[in-house]
Amino acid sequence: MPRKARTYKRHPATSDYKYNSLKVAKFINYVMERGKKSVAQKIVYAALDLIQDKMKSDPKAEPKAIFEQAIKNVSPMVEVKGRRIGGANYQVPMEVAEPRRTTLGMKWVIAAARAKKGRPMAAKLADELMDAYNKIGTAMKKREDTHKMAEANKAFAHFARFQRR
Repeated sequence: MPRKARTYKRHPATSDYKYNSLKVAKFINYVMERGKKSVAQKIVYAALDLIQDKMKSDPKAEPKAIFEQAIKNVSPMVEVKGRRIGGANYQVPMEVAEPRRTTLGMKWVIAAARAKKGRPMAAKLADELMDAYNKIGTAMKKREDTHKMAEANKAFAHFARFQRR
C-alpha cells in the first residue's frame, strides 16, 4: 500500500474555436477516432450546420442551444451498478453525478449515430441530436431503458450506502 496519496494534475479543458463551448469541445473529443481531431471537428461542425439548416423555421434556435438541450435530454439521472454483498450480486440503483451524466449522454448519442448505416456521419449525428432534442430516438431509448432498470431494482437501493468510494 502506498504511503502517499497520488495526485494527478488534470489537463485544463479548452473550449472549441467556433462555438466557444466546453461541451462541444468534449463532444468533438468523443467523436474523434485514432487521434484525428480535425476530422472530428469537421463532422461535429457539419452536424451543427445541418441542425441550423433544419431549424430555419425557428430563427431564434441556435445549434449550440439545441445541442446542449439534446445532451441534457439524453443524460441519465440514475443508473444501476453491480454490488457484491454477502456472496450475491445485486444491481443497485444509484444517482449519476454531473460529469458522468453528460459523458454518458454524449457517448450514447455518438453510439446511436454510428449504429445507423448508409449516410455520412455528420448527417447521422445531426439526426440523432435532433431526435434527442425532440425526446425520441435510439439514445433516448437507451436512457429510458437505464431508468427502467433502476426502477425495477429499487428494492436494492438500501445497498447503496455500502458503496465503496
